[in-house]
Amino acid sequence: MKLYFHGATTMTSSLETDVEASKLAGFTGLEVWASKLDHYLSVHSMAELSALFSRNGIFPMVLNSIEFIGFRGNDYHQIQSRCQELSIIARAIGCPAIAVVPSPIPDHKITWNEIVMEYVKVLRDMGKMAAGYGINLAFEPLGFGWCTVRTPRGAWEIIQKTGMENVGMILDAAHFHAGGGLLSELDELDTSRIFGFHIDDLEDCPKEAITDATRVMPGDGVVPLAAICEKLSRIGYDGHCSVELFRPEYWELDPAQVAIEAREKALKVLSPYFSME
Repeated sequence: MKLYFHGATTMTSSLETDVEASKLAGFTGLEVWASKLDHYLSVHSMAELSALFSRNGIFPMVLNSIEFIGFRGNDYHQIQSRCQELSIIARAIGCPAIAVVPSPIPDHKITWNEIVMEYVKVLRDMGKMAAGYGINLAFEPLGFGWCTVRTPRGAWEIIQKTGMENVGMILDAAHFHAGGGLLSELDELDTSRIFGFHIDDLEDCPKEAITDATRVMPGDGVVPLAAICEKLSRIGYDGHCSVELFRPEYWELDPAQVAIEAREKALKVLSPYFSME
């Protein structure tokens, strides 16, 4: 398994700082936070972006993310435009995947079948667009109570119904726990369609109180990371893993030190179950 850093863990730093911190900590890759990418490209060229990664020996694994892709109504064209924009960038820098995120539950009453139909339609449309650039789409279920797709089982049902090989998922440990995901659900997944694993942990609090800000370093919280990692290992997952933490207090610390601690703690959790590169 390859262990990468994630730009959300150092949210207030720049893309350049994320790349440099990743290198200093010993990571070989980065899951790129898209707004930092936008800011970088507002003053730099695509060639400079490619050079930033190559001279530091950091591989851009995923562009994260296009948010709230479903139930957009007349605003859906913005999602299409963003998909094309990020697909062009991803191809130019050799990044294989873009993360896409489900939307909040609409105000009106809606059934699970309607949710499935919406995301199958949207992911087919976006998937065809991304496929034209050789890019995968990684659909990430969010465990929050307000989200339309909360579990790997739900996401996998949708992904299978798209019938598209370049549409897969990201499995996030914190969202898996928050959304009430079951370890048995992972047995049904095709590991070739898991395009990423986010390793993160959560404070000990009621699930109703879980937010992105309640994340903590891997191994410092209550998410059953050992059980999740053991299950992923048993089903044969050997892809990439990134440390994604949205905790604001981490954003106030030195990015390199945060990256170093994140790598050390993630390796401690992962190493009993995976051969780490």
